[in-house]
Amino acid sequence: MTVVIFAVVALAVLGLLVLVHRWLWIRLVRDTTRPGGAWRRAGTALAFALPALAVAALTAGRAGAPFWLQRAVSWPGFMWLAVLLYLTLAMLVAEPARALLLRRPPRQPPEPTLPAAPAPAAAAAAPTELGGATPGVPAGAEGAPAASRGAAPGPAPQSPAGLGSAAAAVPAGAGLGGAAPAVPGGAGSGGAAPAVPGFDGAASAGLPGLGARSDAVAGAGAEPQVREGAGRGTAPQAPTDTPVGGDAEAAAPAPAHDSAVATGAGDGMSRRRFVARVVGGAAVAAAAGTVGYGTYGVLRGPRVKRVTVPLAKLPRAAHGFRIAVVSDVHLGPILGRAHTARIVDTVNRTQPDLIAIVGDLVDGNVHDLGPAAEPLRGLRARHGSYFVTGNHEYFSGAQQWIDHVRELGLTPLENARRPLPLFDLAGVNDVQGESEGHGPDFEAALGDRDRSRAAVLLAHQPIVIHDAVRHGVDLQLSGHTHGGQLWPGNYLAELANPTVAGLERYGDTQLYVSRGAGAWGPPVRVGAPSDITVVELASYQA
Repeated sequence: MTVVIFAVVALAVLGLLVLVHRWLWIRLVRDTTRPGGAWRRAGTALAFALPALAVAALTAGRAGAPFWLQRAVSWPGFMWLAVLLYLTLAMLVAEPARALLLRRPPRQPPEPTLPAAPAPAAAAAAPTELGGATPGVPAGAEGAPAASRGAAPGPAPQSPAGLGSAAAAVPAGAGLGGAAPAVPGGAGSGGAAPAVPGFDGAASAGLPGLGARSDAVAGAGAEPQVREGAGRGTAPQAPTDTPVGGDAEAAAPAPAHDSAVATGAGDGMSRRRFVARVVGGAAVAAAAGTVGYGTYGVLRGPRVKRVTVPLAKLPRAAHGFRIAVVSDVHLGPILGRAHTARIVDTVNRTQPDLIAIVGDLVDGNVHDLGPAAEPLRGLRARHGSYFVTGNHEYFSGAQQWIDHVRELGLTPLENARRPLPLFDLAGVNDVQGESEGHGPDFEAALGDRDRSRAAVLLAHQPIVIHDAVRHGVDLQLSGHTHGGQLWPGNYLAELANPTVAGLERYGDTQLYVSRGAGAWGPPVRVGAPSDITVVELASYQA
């Protein structure tokens, strides 16, 4: 049944990872790159390669892969898991902003306007009705077209040199959009010109090459102009608001999504792609900055944290006794010998009375990580250094590490107690050892002790606190949680542990949980800085 549950959970996690990677590919690759481009191909390749490296990093150690291969896949694989977490969170936060930017209408460029042509002197001297407008009046001088003035009651005689038709004298390329056509040289003026067979004003609206904008001229209040010395007449015009000829193309509004002018994004870039690049770039920068800072915090080494814990049974002579608590070092393919040396130097500078390593020292076997653990030989404390197993020791073989740390000068406490001059120090195996028949045994460690003496218990996982309370332990020192390591992992850690970090009281027993000196998986910590805690015991009698 346990195997089935594990398989179901593993499949659910795998499916979630696939969906997350697919969504990130859509937002960061498909929406930001051109189809078939080099960036699209590179992003797609990374979308497959990075999760494959992450899976390899998670499984290489337990699969027995060569250590060099573990190191090769661990850095990119584990780092991608950290980036994936914060990239996903950043994109989720940015999703409403992205939707808002896409819904906001694009800024349209101002509509171009045509300046009114100056009125010729001759046209200004002879008022004539021409399409319902008075010629020779400057643009904007009248609020409405003038009424017909001086129109002859009858048709004017047609002259070969004069105007026989308004359309007959239209020069090629002249505009016809609410203004009478310009008339070339000729004499005379009169009222309405007789119609020319085969031509009327309505048909003239469709003549090729006529490009004047009726909407621009009429909207500006400009009056139609007539060439100097031309005869004047009226020709019926079909009302139209549609630009004709070349101006129709110029007047067409730019598409909202593909206009470079509207978006300001440059030639050939759509509004959607521009927004996707801005939002995606900001999310990538935020994720990279967060992971970079968290990595720096781990690689620089843990900081010292000091906590004072008063114990009711502690004698006055033990007041101020200092215990350096080191947990979750996690030596492995990423954190090696240099990391151990930094921890040893930091611990020794605190000048502790006792050193307690409370599990998860390593992620691998002695053959691969023995050299990385070698600096532990340099630990110095007046009452010695002690070690209890964590769950990760059992993944690679706990007994080999128990034997090895003993060679390095540490004292393993395997469900055992060591009476010190001023209090009892006990240690229990991690609960992971139950799978091998070597789980925690509180009766063996604490069953026959003198309960009038203060007792300090080393136990990797905080969940055994209730057993400690039943056996009259005064202080339990633990690790395991990493303080969540990567925010918001602390909320998940709270679901599985009574205390995630810090000091809390359970009845007459106090529990202190260290965030740890290293990191598991990605060498990154966000919101849970690594620490080495110096617990200073205090006596009520002091």
